[in-house]
Amino acid sequence: MRASPGDNLTMGNDSLSGRPTAPPQAREPFLPGALVIATLSNPREKFWGMILALASEGLSLSGAELSSFEDLAVRVRDGEPFTPAVVFFPMHRIERVDLDLPDGSLPSLSQRFLAKTGLQPSAALAPSPGAQEKAGDDIPSAGSHASKERA
Repeated sequence: MRASPGDNLTMGNDSLSGRPTAPPQAREPFLPGALVIATLSNPREKFWGMILALASEGLSLSGAELSSFEDLAVRVRDGEPFTPAVVFFPMHRIERVDLDLPDGSLPSLSQRFLAKTGLQPSAALAPSPGAQEKAGDDIPSAGSHASKERA
């Protein structure tokens, strides 16, 4: 299988520990375009998607709640219209973010999505240009937080 930019298949395995390791040119795995599973608290939920932006304020993703993954794959396979959710999670809600990688013989969610739909997840989850700009606007820039509170 050939790797595409957003499928995380370029991650290798550390032969001593069996844990995933990044290829020499990609030491930062959580860059925009990476497919991840975000575990959130208050309320507890999981979200599968593609990173749009990661900053100290939070994480912007394009994707879907993990609980609706199977329904999403069926809808896409059947040709029904699908627009990924473009969301921002503030950092205080994020418990952990995992790369969407296979686990032994279990395929990753991205691989399952490709097998069920025939579409690359990175292509299906790419938000429309207007939606991505809107998600980026939700991440406050340095100093903008104080000015919004005063308003």
